[in-house]
Amino acid sequence: MPQDADLNFNRLFNMARARFAGAGLLFVALLALVAQPVPAAAQGTFQTPAPSAILVDFSTGAILFEKDADRRMAPGSLVKIMTAAVVFNELHAGKITPDTPFMVSVNAWRRGGGPSGGAAMFAEVNKPVRVEDLLIGALTVSGNDAAIALAEGVSGTETAFAMKMNELGSAIGLTNSAFRNAQGFADPDQVSTAKDMAQLARYVIRTFPQYYPLFSVPDIEWSKIKQRNRNPLLNAGVGADGLQAAWLRDVGYHIVGSALQANRRLIVVVMGAKSEKERIEEAKRLLEWGFHSFEYRQLFAAQTELGRANVFGGDAGSVGLAPREPVMLLLPRNTPDKIVSRVTYTSPLRAPVAKGTEVAKLEIMRGQLKVLEVPLVTTEEVAVGSLWQRALDGATVTVGDTARDLTNQLMAKLKK
Repeated sequence: MPQDADLNFNRLFNMARARFAGAGLLFVALLALVAQPVPAAAQGTFQTPAPSAILVDFSTGAILFEKDADRRMAPGSLVKIMTAAVVFNELHAGKITPDTPFMVSVNAWRRGGGPSGGAAMFAEVNKPVRVEDLLIGALTVSGNDAAIALAEGVSGTETAFAMKMNELGSAIGLTNSAFRNAQGFADPDQVSTAKDMAQLARYVIRTFPQYYPLFSVPDIEWSKIKQRNRNPLLNAGVGADGLQAAWLRDVGYHIVGSALQANRRLIVVVMGAKSEKERIEEAKRLLEWGFHSFEYRQLFAAQTELGRANVFGGDAGSVGLAPREPVMLLLPRNTPDKIVSRVTYTSPLRAPVAKGTEVAKLEIMRGQLKVLEVPLVTTEEVAVGSLWQRALDGATVTVGDTARDLTNQLMAKLKK
């Protein structure tokens, strides 16, 4: 059964150990430094008219701000980020190279090229184009012809390519997204959220740093038509260097952007803005607020034991839990919010347990907002216990189950 414990940062480590040791619960020592008094001005004071928005710290994945970030909307051309991610995976796997030629089919040309009247790279029909050039066309000028050509080149059809998009989305934790095409044409079953788009952007930048600069190519010229990069955030003066913008009738203006200042990278997503002006202003305001209002602090050093998990049938009754890497968090310079942690795992673990096995997670809450989730690993090995130790564990479980059953029966009688 799930085990968890919520503790405020200003509780002392020894008090936590004394309270929870041997009780089958987890404890975590939280740093007193974040409990020091500071003036008020964090998430609660930032407001945006955008229907849905999120600001994420790239390094830690911490959520600095969110407003209705799980609202599902048609993503439009934002899906081209996922299109690129699938192609980047194909490149990484060696299945294709940047110089691999993909044919621009009649379908890609008619539905996404010049004849379509939409955003296009203007690649020539029935002519081969290098994968890298198609990526640039899709990511800098939102070329629908380029996106379709990439999908057909990788998978034969857009439908088959969309299956790869959904498989990758599931693998990287996009829990509220569904993809049906590669270029973002309206489809009632194609949806995503600001939170998922931020997760996707973080995945692309972390996993494919060699390809990420393709998002910021300043301009392209194809079929004697020169076009500038369509991402308005690139020239907003906030250090933005990538991703994608979109617009859909009856939905609004979207943008996914990433910016770097003083070696700190933030990811911003705004969805459903009512105008181009609102989209760029709100994305820019969020980034500026994030860079100026937060600072990094180390909460825990790597391999610091934050709690112990019960072990069934082992030569020890519990095992330590610790983060592999230092736990860093961007914290507001000015906030009255309490910082609270929760460590969860499925109890009990069953012996044998290898050292370094990921079995739990640490969740950090700032006020009501979960801002960070970190995996925890076992700090030592727990071998299978003796026959007597295993019998004792079994008896303990049986007694616990019996007591719980009797309690439930008594409560049921009292309610009658």
